[in-house]
Amino acid sequence: MDSTLRDGEQTSGVSFVPHEKLMVARMLLRDVNVDRIEVASARVSDGEKTAVAMICRYAQMTDAIGRVEVLGFVDGGRSVDWIADCGGKVINLLSKGSLKHCMQQLGKTAAEHILDIRREVDYAHSKGLEVNLYLEDWSNGMKDSPDYVFQMMEGLKDCGIRRFMLPDTLGVLNPMQVMEFFRTMLECYPETHFDFHAHNDYDLAVANSLAAVVSGAAGLHVTVNGLGERCGNAPLSSVQVIMRDQLGVKTSICEDRLNEISRLVESYSGISVAPNQPIVGENVFTQVAGVHADGDNKDRLYCNDLTPERFGRKREYALGKASGKANIEMNLQELGLELEPEQVRQITKRITELGDRKAVVTQEDLPFIVSDVLKHTAPEEADKVKLLGYMVSLAYGIKPLASLKVSINGEEFTGEATGDGQYDAFVKALRRIYRDKLGRSLPDLLNYAVTIPPGGRTDALVQTVITWQDENRIFRTRALDADQTQAAINATIKMLNQIENSR
Repeated sequence: MDSTLRDGEQTSGVSFVPHEKLMVARMLLRDVNVDRIEVASARVSDGEKTAVAMICRYAQMTDAIGRVEVLGFVDGGRSVDWIADCGGKVINLLSKGSLKHCMQQLGKTAAEHILDIRREVDYAHSKGLEVNLYLEDWSNGMKDSPDYVFQMMEGLKDCGIRRFMLPDTLGVLNPMQVMEFFRTMLECYPETHFDFHAHNDYDLAVANSLAAVVSGAAGLHVTVNGLGERCGNAPLSSVQVIMRDQLGVKTSICEDRLNEISRLVESYSGISVAPNQPIVGENVFTQVAGVHADGDNKDRLYCNDLTPERFGRKREYALGKASGKANIEMNLQELGLELEPEQVRQITKRITELGDRKAVVTQEDLPFIVSDVLKHTAPEEADKVKLLGYMVSLAYGIKPLASLKVSINGEEFTGEATGDGQYDAFVKALRRIYRDKLGRSLPDLLNYAVTIPPGGRTDALVQTVITWQDENRIFRTRALDADQTQAAINATIKMLNQIENSR
């Protein structure tokens, strides 16, 4: 049972508007195919009532109304009437599962509470509603007041409650306790349907859900992306794959839609999914180390049962300082680019340099890097002009200053100049070196264009393309770098090498 739209909405700062609730509910029921959804708490607001009515109308039209549940309260029938007015058919009635909660929050004895619950259940049945019952704080009830828990069960076991739902409300249990408490409940009530509702305060929600199933739980409560109060609930995607892969449990869940529902809820909730979140995180199917890419290329040596295709995704091989030649080759192969070993070595070197500077390199950047490395100069002609060092400054109210040192055909030169911008100052310093030291002029700059490669990110790489005119000849040089000024400087050095090679 997915409770994203009720318990998940109790995440701090999360509030779904009615049409968002409808879209999430529709995807959970139709596409992900969860068994049940809990969509709201009764009597919260007019907007919530609108949302529940919309979901119930959709569910009625698709013969899924029995799969839509609403949290209700022991409040003299008001929750029942609210849910019935919305078209709902299932109430998840909230009761107290620990003596402390019953005595201190309600100020009632167990017997009085049981009597109130039975009246509420009878009224719900008279309105045609199916009833499930939450024993709130059941985990602490089993730890501190087990006699109270069994008094509640004895008083309610015969009044037509379909499911008893056992929450670890404060997330205090560990898997051993879950197993002990569930087995105790089932020994006493072997024919009863028990759900388990985990919270993640000790980062044990998934492990505790696993323990509950091993111990006989008939249902589990989850939320998309683990949303929920405080540290959240058990994530739908993680629980699903553990049930299937670790226990061999068959469910109705369509795994290839888990990533899609995760992205939808991420967008509506405003709560970002961690990149390393299992199954749905951005990076979980990305291999970074080159040795892993090499192993996958040879015989999928670094793959497990969590294949990306299973979840409608694909495996990627990161580009960066840890990539190695195998990662580069895997990405080139996927793009359909075939290069010679020496060319791959040069590209690997360039990507490593970018990675050392913490630049984000994407697969979309790769064709531009290939062009940047291989297009302009053949290896035997390269580096007649070398940039040995430079400094550019930028200060408010003062023209930018550039100071640089270059090697031209083995001879070193230095120069300085100010300009209208950092790159302008750099070029003027170069022109001064060529004019004063070599008695030569440089080509005119006709056009200067900066772009982000398609699919690239603003914090990653920029491509600079500069058009030059040398007498009657017009040509272009381009360069790629994480820094715009550096990319322009690199393109300029390529231009100088072309000039020297042509001489």
